[in-house]
Amino acid sequence: MCDEPVDADMSVNDPRGPSVDSRTADRKAKVAERLAHRGCNTRKGAVKVVIPWPDRLHVVEPAPLIAVAGRLERKGGRETVARCPTQQDAREAADWLADRLSRLVPGLPVTTNVEAGGGQFLVVVATGRR
Repeated sequence: MCDEPVDADMSVNDPRGPSVDSRTADRKAKVAERLAHRGCNTRKGAVKVVIPWPDRLHVVEPAPLIAVAGRLERKGGRETVARCPTQQDAREAADWLADRLSRLVPGLPVTTNVEAGGGQFLVVVATGRR
């Protein structure tokens, strides 16, 4: 959740120790579990999870990644996830997004693409499933 590695050997009583995270508070959702820091996972229960896009990326109206990952995992397909002012900005955002989603949803084959449209560049993510 915080993008920092989890040490599985730390005490589970330590806020940086391991905790099982299912990425969602919805117990009906069918998503894989993974390790998260105990403190991050506890905080997640109190507030809606948001994975921030880095400030170094120039994106406009970026999509909430947890929701995007959930939809792609359930239904597949493709989604436009951000708009960027330049093609270079969009490429950097697409590269970051591909890496982030590979860690958020391991095993889900995603590709990212940059498409020109309306004087801006769109960052699109897709899976092989439809």
